[in-house]
This record gives sequence, structure tokens and C-alpha cells, in this order.
Amino acid sequence: MHRWRSFLCVFLIFFAPVFFGGCSSQTSGAASGNASSSTSGKVSAAASGSASAAATANTSAAASESENHTAEQRTTLQECLVPEASGTTVYEDDTVSIDASNISEGYVMVRYQGDLELARLQFTVPDGSVYSYILSPGDYETFPLSGGDGAYHLEIYEPARDGLYALIFSQDIEAQIRDEFLPFLYPNQYVWYAPGDKAVAYGAKLSGNSSNDLDYVEQVYHYVTENITYDEELAATVTAGYLPDSTRTMETGKGICFDYASLMAVLLRCQGVPTRLVVGYSGEAYHAWISVYLKEIGWVDSIIEFDGKSWSLMDPTLAANNNKESVKMYIGDGDNYTEKFFY
Repeated sequence: MHRWRSFLCVFLIFFAPVFFGGCSSQTSGAASGNASSSTSGKVSAAASGSASAAATANTSAAASESENHTAEQRTTLQECLVPEASGTTVYEDDTVSIDASNISEGYVMVRYQGDLELARLQFTVPDGSVYSYILSPGDYETFPLSGGDGAYHLEIYEPARDGLYALIFSQDIEAQIRDEFLPFLYPNQYVWYAPGDKAVAYGAKLSGNSSNDLDYVEQVYHYVTENITYDEELAATVTAGYLPDSTRTMETGKGICFDYASLMAVLLRCQGVPTRLVVGYSGEAYHAWISVYLKEIGWVDSIIEFDGKSWSLMDPTLAANNNKESVKMYIGDGDNYTEKFFY
């Protein structure tokens, strides 16, 4: 652990991974958004088992006989995973606390207690990719170990002057994650939810009407694309620090592409479907979409919808706002998508 004071100022080109203001139905333009606060809690009973077992349980069927037919019913989870800053392994000083107590669960929690806005967490994963987040003063926030097992390097910066940032804290951690799906099952800063949230309750309702994971993914897709409209005003005014909020998105019925992808990821994760919120390029524009893990298939990247025979690639923003055949062809061509970050 190293402590550096503000006299050490460096110019940083932060790779702010989410520029969603311009993720319109035409995939043009860009705006930035990164961080907010989250709350810590206790791991629910669902967290005590293997994440893959939880995902597998969701695909098991409750069979019942009706007119010589076997009707499948998806197992609906009654509890979702909740991250916890348990305090057993903490690296800290008077400004920063990094709780690495649960790295085996696929996440780390960071609390910034300074008084400056737009403090940054720079997060280097095992393959060398650098993630950048904005930290809000106050509560612990949750960040996924999406690079899997290996060495992670965390650096916290405070704004100084004239676009310069001061490195105030750094820490190396070594992660051995007990289940590869856990980083994509827990909530995190970009895909936040908690027991009692509207999205969690609605996910249970949709799951209860689903026969299996494939059916549930399709129902989630149709709910989001048919009930959420693109918010042009927000896209034009969004600023750094913007985070999606699933309750706000459901209540207002609108959002930018970050909100679409995050809401879909929330609905899927809270019912035990491993889901990546992916940030990258759609053509030349920064964009967000999702990929899910299905037991019978594996990871299905940029999933759209299942027509009973085959999958088409899903970009929830484009799918909700465009019906032109040319756009559907664009969505369906994986070459138009370049994955850069996974949350």
C-alpha cells in the first residue's frame, strides 16, 4: 500500500468506459457517465451456495402432468445476492478504505471519505485493461472483479487543478474467485439493486411466468424494449457521474442506453442468470449491451431474442427504438460490436 499526497500531480487520461449520452436509437454521438454511491449489506442465504449452482437451479423445471403433457416451470429465486463490506480484510487510511474481505465472491468494495467531487478509482485487471470509475464521498461502493482470477491494482485519485489529478492511495490484491459467474451475479456500481427494489419484485413476477431461463430472458427483453422509451433530453444533458437507477427507469418509463442495459442486467441477475453489462463500440460510437450465460449454450454475446429456433444479437436500445430492416441487419452483424469493458 502506498500513500501519496497532493503535491504529486499527474495528468491522467482516464478511460471513462461509459459515454452513453449519444447512444441514441441511431447510435450516434457520446456523453459520459460513471459513478454514484451504493450501500453495503449482508450476503443473503442465496450467496452461501455456489453461484453456478444458483444459475443451474434456475434452469431446473418443476414438472406437472396435465393432459399427458409435462409443463415446465422455472424455479424463481426468493433472495438475491447482496455484497458486504465485512471488515475482515481492509486496506485504508483516513481518506480511503478498500474492503477486500470477499474477493473470493468476485467483488471488492471501496469507500472514499474525502470532501472532493469527482474522485477517481482506476482499476487495472489481470489482462492489463484499465477501468475508471468516479467515486462519491460516503458509503462503500461495489466493483466487480470481472477479469477473473489474478492480480488487480487499484489506485485512487483526487482532482487537483487544471485537469491534473493527485494519486492518494494504491493497493495490489490477488483474487481467487470461487465461481467464475459470481462477478456477473452480484450487484455492482453500474448494475445496482437490493432486496425490496421494484425491479427485484418484478423479476420474480416474470420468472414465475417463465418455463425456463430461455423463456425468462425473452420475457425480460420484451418488457424492457416495450416499456422503456429513449430519453433524448437526458442524452443531451447527461454529465460525468451519471449512474442508472432501475427504480427510476421503471417509474419514468424512459432512459438512455446505459439505463436499458443496466435494467435488463438487474432483472436477469436478481433471478440468478449470470449477466455481463458490456461497454464497447457499436460502429464508432460508445455503447452498452448485455451478454448472458445459459447452461445449455454457454455465454450468448449481445443477445437479442429467441425466435424458437435461433438467437439474434441483442442491443436493447436499438431493438426498442428501431423497426427498420436495415437496423435489424446492423444489430444482427456481430462485426459491428467491439467489446471493451465488462461489468
